[in-house]
Amino acid sequence: GYVALIEGLIDRIRHEYARPMTVVATGGVASLFEGATDKIDKFDPDLTIRGLLEIHRRNSNPSLG
Repeated sequence: GYVALIEGLIDRIRHEYARPMTVVATGGVASLFEGATDKIDKFDPDLTIRGLLEIHRRNSNPSLG
């Protein structure tokens, strides 16, 4: 059921934007789904935490902008 939910969301978003896009699964339980559907193009388990770390780095040193 969850794979169908994910695929449905991806299909709706792709339809709404009507242009090619890359689907990236990240964090949490994404690893459970990345091999279960061909609609996920890339899997990066640490994308979210690396993004938060980058925000912290930039906020701690504004000259890095």
